[in-house]
Amino acid sequence: MTNATMSVMTGGCQCGAVRYALMSEPTHASICHCRMCQKAFGNYFAPLTGVPRKDLVWTKGQPGIFRSSEAVERGFCRDCGTPLTYSYLETDRISISIGSLDEPGRVTPEIQYGIESKIPVFEILHTLPGERTEDYATPEELAKMASRQHPDHD
Repeated sequence: MTNATMSVMTGGCQCGAVRYALMSEPTHASICHCRMCQKAFGNYFAPLTGVPRKDLVWTKGQPGIFRSSEAVERGFCRDCGTPLTYSYLETDRISISIGSLDEPGRVTPEIQYGIESKIPVFEILHTLPGERTEDYATPEELAKMASRQHPDHD
């Protein structure tokens, strides 16, 4: 049995160069609105969940590391740029980006951090109208949009 087979959850970057397995159920899911997380994720916020460091196993490749402050380092795929981890250097816990999980819908954030940097439009996003991709793209455009991303499994 491989580590990935015994894992609770798996995930990785969009190109497949870096893959991981979580050996325990992730806990304390959150979203962080702080400016550093906004920049690191290129988004309004960073969705994160975590496990003890010993319970994160890299099954393919290794992430690049960027030390975003004296207290924190962030892991990412050097090939495609996918944000993968966030960790305080002096703790035994490592956070995983929820979007990099193969089944991100299994994790529900419980709290928001860094709300002093929350972008005002975040409050109304759920009220915006929505469209499915196939409702506005032609069949030719849909064919060109075929994903080159690694599938959500090993």
